Amino acid sequence: MGTIGLNLLTTLVLASGITGKALGAALVVGLAALGGTIGMGISIGKSSESVARQPEAKDDIRTLLMLGLVFIETVVIYALIVAILIIFVM
Repeated sequence: MGTIGLNLLTTLVLASGITGKALGAALVVGLAALGGTIGMGISIGKSSESVARQPEAKDDIRTLLMLGLVFIETVVIYALIVAILIIFVM
């Protein structure tokens, strides 16, 4: 981002009245959501490949996929809780 982009971002943040807490919370949730969606996409793609290669193991693959997706979603929800804590507690 060069100095012009950083100056523009600083000006926009100061002009809009966004506090550091809100910006930090937005970054926490945004990065967690981005990481979660990338992880889910990779997991779903790999499980589809696995079912295509071994159709007889689709029940086991589906079970492991769902367990993995639940863990990924839990991390995103924890990030949301951290963002709420950043806004209201700190």
